Amino acid sequence: MPRQIRILIVDDEESFVRSLSFALRTEGMDVTGVHSGEDAFLQVRENKFDIILLDLRLPGANGMEVLDSIRKLDIDVPVIMISAHGDTRAAVKAVKLGAADYLSKPFELDELIHTINTTLDQNRTALELNYHRKRNVPTNGLIGECAPMRELRTTIDRVAQSSASRILLQGESGTGKALVARAIHGQSPRASNAFIEVNCAALPEQLIESELFGAEKGSYTGAHQKRTGLVRLADGGSLFLDEIGELPLALQAKFLHFLENGDYRPVGSEHSASADVRVIAATNRDLAEEVRLGNFREDLFYRLNVITIDIPALRHRGEDIIKLVYHFADHQAKAEGCHPIHFDDATLDLLRHHRWRGNVRELKNLIERLTILYPSKQISPDLLPAEFHVTDDNPDDLHGGVSDGNAQLQDRMDNTERHLVQDALDQADGHKGRAAEILGISRHALKRRLQRLGLQ
Repeated sequence: MPRQIRILIVDDEESFVRSLSFALRTEGMDVTGVHSGEDAFLQVRENKFDIILLDLRLPGANGMEVLDSIRKLDIDVPVIMISAHGDTRAAVKAVKLGAADYLSKPFELDELIHTINTTLDQNRTALELNYHRKRNVPTNGLIGECAPMRELRTTIDRVAQSSASRILLQGESGTGKALVARAIHGQSPRASNAFIEVNCAALPEQLIESELFGAEKGSYTGAHQKRTGLVRLADGGSLFLDEIGELPLALQAKFLHFLENGDYRPVGSEHSASADVRVIAATNRDLAEEVRLGNFREDLFYRLNVITIDIPALRHRGEDIIKLVYHFADHQAKAEGCHPIHFDDATLDLLRHHRWRGNVRELKNLIERLTILYPSKQISPDLLPAEFHVTDDNPDDLHGGVSDGNAQLQDRMDNTERHLVQDALDQADGHKGRAAEILGISRHALKRRLQRLGLQ
């Protein structure tokens, strides 16, 4: 059973404190009410609260002074200021001094509860980011505490400090492979040297070799001057090759030679050069299948496949989805110069159970779009794009039918998910609670998957 939210109400109107305490207790919250700043300070020193509702106008020490005293105690408890009509300017000042939010009297109970829940969610995310800063470990956007993300961070720590010079990142598009590559570089002894990133799919085939290894002046049409290759620029540091599966077959042999001994030859040059580079390659393709199809060299695959890191899809990260929602909302609000957008419970539930085929990139783009269209607003389900209103029973409502290719893709994805869920159940000896923890999802989410996948 979840722990009760502990709330301290500080207001000199006894009837207001009494009625608000009763209302919040009916919502399952643990409430303490006091009527002065001095009593509030004593309560905060002696007890632990999740949130404080603090009136601006108090006898003795006023709300601003109480807020300042709480902050000096270095206690991570968010404070929501309560202001009377006409005190809005002072409430805004309080937010600038460290209050989490403010409400003006009179307010509806639903508005208060929503503000409490939003503030608690944002505070949890802020505490997590602060934890990583104190550990001096750059999150690089790798936010989350689900089991797959904890395992990923542990792997990054180990691999970054190791002597491994060939690392393969595997994951769906949008899962954050570039962020993982940067984290590996940033936590490695090579961090003071260059991190060079190149997308193999974005370069014309005829230019990839010269881009990687450099070229002499006049070595090909358009080579009007000598070009320094990215391999040389990355010497002593890390070279991140995104979409390695797009590397042309003709160049794969030359790149394999470089991986094996560190030597390469610029286009048009008679002399070889060498570089000490940690190569981090990434792909959203099944390279073993690409080898079978003849699209990727087997020897290059095994040379790259020394250390392999699998990056989890967003739909397998449980409550991390909501942490990322608020993280991106805060980030985008700063970019737009507005207050962060916030979300009602129904919207959060839709976001939590969306399939996120575009993963973290899709989520980030959604929050950017919503912030631009509805700055500082509460996001209700009707403001989400149409794809969030497609039911699991009929996922093709948007497209007026399903193609054979889409049906096959869905079947493959369901089979993969079925294997993941069954493996977790096997590891947990059939215990659904432990299986949900292994998968990094809630027990309710696991129950839905079991029903949908026919594993009940």
